[in-house]
Amino acid sequence: MTDPAHPLGQIQRDSDGVSLHYERHLSHPPERVWRALTASDQLRHWMPCNIVGPREAGAEIVVPFWDDVAAKYNIEDPVLAGRIITWDPYRSFAWQWDDELLTYELEPTPTGTRLTLVVRLGPKSPGADQVGAGYHTCLDHLIALVDTDEAPRFIDADSGPYETMYAALNEQSS
Repeated sequence: MTDPAHPLGQIQRDSDGVSLHYERHLSHPPERVWRALTASDQLRHWMPCNIVGPREAGAEIVVPFWDDVAAKYNIEDPVLAGRIITWDPYRSFAWQWDDELLTYELEPTPTGTRLTLVVRLGPKSPGADQVGAGYHTCLDHLIALVDTDEAPRFIDADSGPYETMYAALNEQSS
């Protein structure tokens, strides 16, 4: 794979650490994109984990990896603690799992929704190349889900080809 279907994210470094920034344009209203970002039956198609707990700002949540994902990647502790930081339906959703903070911003456009994802990496996070490739793959699956109401099985996803591209971005941003 030399040309990804969607633009690569950006890796940014500042005094707070490393973050990944993605922007996607979806031809669906924010309400449809919001459901894909927040409903467990939708997360199953594009995220390696579920979000269990109240959907409201400040809520403590449990973030279990899906059983097949935990088995494939030999995840020893498949349940992480998390917290919902921002819950502003159809506009903004931020949540933390382990030491990563994910912030989704939705902006209506004349043709659908502009989705911005910022992932703030924590000290325990894998490198920006692995994390960047992983979230790029997640977003590819999210777009497929929103566009078709189906997505390729997440367990079959291979972010490996993106790792080389994000490794080069990581090198450039250092």
